[in-house]
Amino acid sequence: MIFHYLAWNVIREERIMNGIKKGIVFAGILFFVAFQAFPQSGTGKAILNQKFRFRDGIYLNFDQVKNNQPILKSRILTIVGYNDQDFYNKVLSHEVITYFDDNGLRRQVKKDNIWGYARNGILYVQIDGHFNRITIVGGICHFVGTITTYETRYYDPYYQYYYPSYNFYYPSSYETSTYERTEMRQFIMDFETGKIMEYDVQSVEAALMRDPELYDEYARLSARKKKQLKFLYIRKFNERNPVYIPMWK
Repeated sequence: MIFHYLAWNVIREERIMNGIKKGIVFAGILFFVAFQAFPQSGTGKAILNQKFRFRDGIYLNFDQVKNNQPILKSRILTIVGYNDQDFYNKVLSHEVITYFDDNGLRRQVKKDNIWGYARNGILYVQIDGHFNRITIVGGICHFVGTITTYETRYYDPYYQYYYPSYNFYYPSSYETSTYERTEMRQFIMDFETGKIMEYDVQSVEAALMRDPELYDEYARLSARKKKQLKFLYIRKFNERNPVYIPMWK
């Protein structure tokens, strides 16, 4: 009887220890998952990646973006409802936006001087009067932007009258016409400086210079490979150089 009692106690203690070990392992897994979702560096900061959500509001400049401190909807003076799904498009359809600063003073800013805004945690940056969604965020951001270009054509009615079969334009003092065209272009943004550049080999090389080892690796590629692997090296840079942004309170 004593033997069976001791054996049963040993088995019970082993079960308890196994349960404790499993609990510790499970807690560790939960912590790891949470850390991967919102890894932090210092109090109140999280890594800037696709899961990060910026605080909704209008950002007057890039410093506000880096500090995650926009002008909140509640501080913008407007008749548009704060819950309106088209809130930002309606507010930014005006040339001047009125808001209250941190001291409660009434301020005004021209729309063209606004950096951008965040809606549902997603950043939109202004370029050439258009607000464009930043799709890839990190040390180097990537997005597609809309720009407007203008072309001037010269028209000589003399040649068009006497030589109607010639359909060409050339400089003349007679008549000119300007054509407006909207284009979609790819851009990158250096999140260290806020500088926005066109998405080409030269700009990617310039952005990679903050990581000398990765820059040298990219610089040794052939011209063809540089064009093909631009996005891959942006992703490598973001993985090797994490950026931490204050989380909203």
